[in-house]
Amino acid sequence: MFPVTSRYYSTETATLETIDGRTLIYLRRRFLPDSARSVPLAEHLVSQGERLDNITARYLTDPEQFWRVCDANNAMRPEELTDDAHIGRRLIIPLPQGV
Repeated sequence: MFPVTSRYYSTETATLETIDGRTLIYLRRRFLPDSARSVPLAEHLVSQGERLDNITARYLTDPEQFWRVCDANNAMRPEELTDDAHIGRRLIIPLPQGV
């Protein structure tokens, strides 16, 4: 259903039978993995105006892997990592695993 590089690749699906007899398939909730299990590849000091997709492209060569940086830094929303309130924050850039 999802490519192996997707954050949803290993997320289970479930089904729901509606009142009118339709079967809906949906993804179960995805919880953030334990960030302590991340193997650091690098650390990045956030500067003003940076975007997480650009940071991820720089270290992991794929901007769509931003979710790996979110997981390693316990962030549900990507903007939490680079907004103005987090300038100077050190981000853990994880070594990609399971790809």
